[in-house]
Amino acid sequence: MELHQLLVIVAILTMSSSFVTASDPSPLQDFCVAVNNPVDGLFVNGKFCKNPNMVNADDFFFYGLQNPGNTSNPLGSKVTLVTVDQLAGLNTLGISIARIDFAPYGLNPPHTHPRASEILLVLEGTLYVGFVASNQNNNTLFTKVLNKGDVFVFPEGMIHFQLNVGKTDAIAFVGLSSQNPGVITIANAVFGSKPPISLDVLTKAFQVDKDVIQYLQSQFWYDNN
Repeated sequence: MELHQLLVIVAILTMSSSFVTASDPSPLQDFCVAVNNPVDGLFVNGKFCKNPNMVNADDFFFYGLQNPGNTSNPLGSKVTLVTVDQLAGLNTLGISIARIDFAPYGLNPPHTHPRASEILLVLEGTLYVGFVASNQNNNTLFTKVLNKGDVFVFPEGMIHFQLNVGKTDAIAFVGLSSQNPGVITIANAVFGSKPPISLDVLTKAFQVDKDVIQYLQSQFWYDNN
């Protein structure tokens, strides 16, 4: 095999391995329970590990997702997220979970998870869900109306949303492929950033008058998380 061919293969394998490890890495131990003030802990994957001899069942337990979230807000929805910050035993495991409650016609607005794919299961109600592909795929919109028992997947990093299109409350549970998936709500980030994004930037980006941008920036952008 010629040297340049070998170098190309090595480069491809290197890039492939970087893609594989782009999300949360697989743990190198049975568990690594998070502890905020370690005495003799080990720093791994964003959180210190609790001494294994001090770990107990409560470190892997969370109570509360049976309770409905408060949907009395402008969006009519509430996300109750359980990440490593709420459940220490998730540390290094690369997963988290959330419950989403919807009032009739409530919306979980367009947002993205920078570190996780998402799988959603409808427990009650009817949801109109969708995500927008990247520029590479012409910003194609993929949507579906989901009923009780239906499942839908949102790829990592894609802007997505869920809207209750029914006249009754709706409930969904989601699994996320990161212990700390993060969330960027599009409207909040663009029009509610602190400090505000320059009017020159937003008027040119959205091709509208400054009055429109100023109006949007003056609104209260509710966070349902």
